[in-house]
Amino acid sequence: MADPDIRDNRPAGLLEAYEDGQVTGRIVYFTLDATPAALVAVHTVVEPEHEGKGIAGALVREFYAMAAREGVPVVPLCPYAAEWALRHPDAAPAAPAELVRAAQEQLKADPRLW
Repeated sequence: MADPDIRDNRPAGLLEAYEDGQVTGRIVYFTLDATPAALVAVHTVVEPEHEGKGIAGALVREFYAMAAREGVPVVPLCPYAAEWALRHPDAAPAAPAELVRAAQEQLKADPRLW
């Protein structure tokens, strides 16, 4: 499959993959309210009929690329994103432990984020 069309919907906290105008997958995320800021991946979801096409990997790869362009780290609280990061250390630098703790606290404090 060709790379999906991936679009950042920052106001909604979604990085979405599209195929033929339909959303096929997404990363639910938020921006950490800290200094330095970070992008925090909470969930990666691919629609069942689109599983196995590499959409989740393409989304996480673009999420890390987007963060790199913005000069901020990624905190992968999403299990899929965390596992992807372990398999791709060159593309997914580890976030400092203090940012991970801050992201976990922000997530716990705001149930709308999960």
